[in-house]
Amino acid sequence: MPSYTLICPPLDTSPRIARDFVATVLRELRLDAELVDDATLCTSELVTNACVHAKGDGAALWLAVEAGRVRVVVYDGDENPPVIRELTPEVWGTGGRGLYLVDALTGGCWGHGRAVQYDGLLRPEGKAVWFDLTTRVSGGCP
Repeated sequence: MPSYTLICPPLDTSPRIARDFVATVLRELRLDAELVDDATLCTSELVTNACVHAKGDGAALWLAVEAGRVRVVVYDGDENPPVIRELTPEVWGTGGRGLYLVDALTGGCWGHGRAVQYDGLLRPEGKAVWFDLTTRVSGGCP
């Protein structure tokens, strides 16, 4: 199955470009519009977190479309794990809801770990934050 890679420098434009990249690939593969919308929103949140909170020279995005699932992995140079902030009215009004959205849209099928090699993309330092979305109705994480 196909996989795609995008380098995301630490710029304000990177989340939008990553979102457009994922949407374009998934639409070209003729995947369901709702899946495309969920994948683009989750991608935007992870790339935004990498560009805003992670140290280093930006992020790398890996997108894989496999039988039954879409997986997006965002690598950054920061080894600190992502943190879901306590949801208070202040957080809700000013940001900080990204991982809540990712968790809700993926049905809890997301996580993080040490950065490793994926399909030729090597980011040995830092971490990888990923999510999966199913491409058809199925039970649980793919």
